[in-house]
Amino acid sequence: MTVERIENRFAALKAEGRGGLVTFVTAGDPDPRISLDLIKGLPKAGADVIEIGMPFSDPMADGPAIQASSLRAINAGMTLRKTIELVRAFRRGDTETPIIAMGYYNPIYSYGVDAFLKDAVEAGIDGLIIVDLPPEEDDELCVPAMDAGLAFIRLATPTTDDKRLPAVLNRSSGFVYYVAIAGITGTRSAQTEDIQAAVDRLRPNTDLPLAVGFGIRTPEQARIVADIADAAVVGSALVQAVADTAAEGGDAVKAGLDFVKSLADGIRER
Repeated sequence: MTVERIENRFAALKAEGRGGLVTFVTAGDPDPRISLDLIKGLPKAGADVIEIGMPFSDPMADGPAIQASSLRAINAGMTLRKTIELVRAFRRGDTETPIIAMGYYNPIYSYGVDAFLKDAVEAGIDGLIIVDLPPEEDDELCVPAMDAGLAFIRLATPTTDDKRLPAVLNRSSGFVYYVAIAGITGTRSAQTEDIQAAVDRLRPNTDLPLAVGFGIRTPEQARIVADIADAAVVGSALVQAVADTAAEGGDAVKAGLDFVKSLADGIRER
């Protein structure tokens, strides 16, 4: 399925006349059992696409919430191999929801690119977002990943100017992820007019769906972004909701899924 699963989901969203909800969680956070139960429940709660963070000890592009989630996952014994197995377990019950593995190149390099791509495809991963590999390094992972049938999803940012944009969009597949703020994840939110201007600038340059994230925390924010773009991406706020409830000894899975449902309901409001 791979890229086709992503294409089919965005085509279905277009047919429904609504934007989608992309949710990010870190594999193994706060522990492997809770993580798997949470991921299994995301589609029913309203997630249209799931990004699964590959835990890494130095997630330099991420803010405090996701940095802490990576550390919790690593301390709980999560590895890249176990992340792939988590996706494999998810796929036993869901063959339609797109799964994007998001993270950094170092764990993949250590795993071995060819071995990682083979295992990722077999497990049911549909695409990759690798935040620290620029287009100039496409031969490292992008080209082999696309040859293996995986989408390679690029990040565009407020600092991606017109000169740089063609390089970013070249070889992009699946969708384009617009990072709505300059800086690390989960620290602040973009203004609606800035998101609209960015989407208006990107649309003529790509036929791919546009997903917008960084700083979305409420159902209203998710609805506004999903109305402007093709999907809203929520990560830090979801990760924090799960972490806070787990720290208090509550039902972290329920807290996470309830939060996702509220976002999905907000997007679906008309």
